[in-house]
Amino acid sequence: MTVIRSTEPEAVAFSAGERVAVLLPLPLSGAYDYRVPEGMSVEAGDFVVVPLGNRTVEGVVWGVGVGDVADTKLKEITDTVDCPPLAPESRRFAEWVAAYTLQSTGAVLKMMMSVPDALYPPKPITAFAAAPQFPEIRMTEARTRVLAVLADGLPRQATELAREAGTGPAVVKGLAEAGALRRVELPPATDFPAPDPNRPGPDLSPEQAEAAAELRASVHENRFHVTLLDGIPGSGKTEVYFEAVAEALSLGKQVLVLLPEIALGAQWLNRFENRFGAPPAEWHSDLTHATRRNTWRAVAEGRVRIVVGARSALFLPFHDLGLIVIDEEHENAFKQEDGVIYNARDMAVVRARIGDNAIALVSATPSLETLVNAENGKYRHLELPSRHGGAKLPEIRLVDMLADQPPRGRWLSPTLADELTETVARGEQALLYLNRRGYAPLTLCRKCGFRFQCPRCTAWLVEHRLAGTLQCHHCGFRIDAPETCPDCGAVDHLTACGPGVERLAEEVRLLIPDVRLTIAASDNLTSPNAVRELVSQVENHELDVVIGTQIVAKGYHFPLLTLVGAVDADLGLQGGDLRAAERTYQLLYQVSGRAGRGEKPGHVLLQSYMAAHPVMAALAAGDRNRFLAAEREARAEAGMPPFGRLVGLIVSGKDERAVDEASRALGRTAPQGDELVTLGPAPAAFALLRGRHRHRLLLKAAKTVNVQQTVRQWLARTRWPKKVRVQVDVDPYNFF
Repeated sequence: MTVIRSTEPEAVAFSAGERVAVLLPLPLSGAYDYRVPEGMSVEAGDFVVVPLGNRTVEGVVWGVGVGDVADTKLKEITDTVDCPPLAPESRRFAEWVAAYTLQSTGAVLKMMMSVPDALYPPKPITAFAAAPQFPEIRMTEARTRVLAVLADGLPRQATELAREAGTGPAVVKGLAEAGALRRVELPPATDFPAPDPNRPGPDLSPEQAEAAAELRASVHENRFHVTLLDGIPGSGKTEVYFEAVAEALSLGKQVLVLLPEIALGAQWLNRFENRFGAPPAEWHSDLTHATRRNTWRAVAEGRVRIVVGARSALFLPFHDLGLIVIDEEHENAFKQEDGVIYNARDMAVVRARIGDNAIALVSATPSLETLVNAENGKYRHLELPSRHGGAKLPEIRLVDMLADQPPRGRWLSPTLADELTETVARGEQALLYLNRRGYAPLTLCRKCGFRFQCPRCTAWLVEHRLAGTLQCHHCGFRIDAPETCPDCGAVDHLTACGPGVERLAEEVRLLIPDVRLTIAASDNLTSPNAVRELVSQVENHELDVVIGTQIVAKGYHFPLLTLVGAVDADLGLQGGDLRAAERTYQLLYQVSGRAGRGEKPGHVLLQSYMAAHPVMAALAAGDRNRFLAAEREARAEAGMPPFGRLVGLIVSGKDERAVDEASRALGRTAPQGDELVTLGPAPAAFALLRGRHRHRLLLKAAKTVNVQQTVRQWLARTRWPKKVRVQVDVDPYNFF
């Protein structure tokens, strides 16, 4: 096995008999050496098939083989794969991500080779045309119709031919067997129409046009630029960066747009198609395997000009990127928490630097990390401070729940209840935001105090009354909703504690009996098509009230939506997350921005039991800068990101004693010094998650410390049981 070596940009060719390093998409410590067989030549980046044990696997020629395996023991490459090579930029990116996240390069390569059968050309499509020499066969009415369809000379697939002829596939098959039809192999259909960059877009305001011109210029220069596009909700940020997309497309470059949750992109996709006359290629987990295979291959071959996708789209095999856009760059959905743990926003900046591309980070509430980089001159900062078309920002009011308490068993304050009723009566729409799925977050027995907890996680089971179940939102465990307490056997003593979106819907229906209402949460918005249906219903005014979780907090433009009510605005402030205040501000500001985006003014009511909290005060005053200044000062004093570095270690396993032993071993060998300190080990907030016991350690260091080298040395000098897994999270976002 060889140590991964930096990839050179130019192609490196290898001929028969030479030793080459082949990287496999496996979590191995390096590449394996193989010999190029007689009659074959390969280049760095080529996909090849190699033997591994008693099987064969696909890998990538990574460079010169420098391992210590004797030449006589080297195995030969079995075959080459008919696929465009992995570009030098992708190979360097894989190495960089692996080094930064302290993962193997093979594990990163596996993300790049996420659809293995896409490496092979698609099979030709079998179609049928009329035979030049017609045999003597018995004709029927159905056979006559089939031949009549083919009279235009165009071959058709069997299913298409049968459908046009109004018959079954068996008739087509019979004609082919009788020699009346001949088989024709057609190339696979191209499902990726090219967008038109010259198609005129909407009229831009002067400040939009100025920002668009700067973005276009950064793309045209064809070199690495990072631009923060910072605009309030409704300021037209999407239309502005569409101009940069148009510039990249006109230069023949590929474009990548990352959205935090692709299911939220229904309106985005419509806007893109209206602007460019063709839809983009999509990349997310809801696609069929065939679509993912075709998309991956088309990206590798350069047939796809633009991809919009979730964070994993960053690892597609682009060959000629010209622009990357990270929409809602502040979103923690860009952080991958399993496997190779990475932040797609930060890795996208690295990918742009490696490829010498322009990248735009877009948000109405940029992260503190991004803002500090802009202040330090690392990023260019473009601002859009006004809503497009003269629309005004909504009025934001705090509802002090200590003074304006709802009736017992209700969750809407009298103030919000009255505003909601009046909004619906005026024929306008409202959004009630509550970031809790289901009916209630906890069910307990009033007689004995028993609480329903997940047996596999340190979490309460959430009641989903519409489904009749109690569910764990972490591992998926569920049971039917019981009628008796499993601990004391009491009947009719189980009670739901706290509100979820289903319970809120129940309250709204009691308040406004004829209301047209829907719940928008990940439980029912399970696909882009489901989101498109919701968007259509709201746009067509088929709904009066939407009750949703954070899935509807951002990105949508509904002209008739004039009221937003945050039912439990304090919810995100609970816990010890260092970004809790920032995240809460971002989410509430984003959800507030859904109101008043049309001609009618908007109103926002934030129900809070902590009305004096700096987050609530900043939202009510509309003073983002004051909040960010206070947040920046607090982080700087504590040496927390972006003014310091953090690395988390998550120790987990099914054997609790082994996990405890491993975490104590890591604690004993933990690095300490003037510029760094190690906290822990301690049980994680979710001490049991998906059946695995969990402890955490946290390395806190100054920005000058090479934390990767520090952690690498720490792990090398520590021994722990093999059945325990130690995951490294560089720049952690969650501490559960």
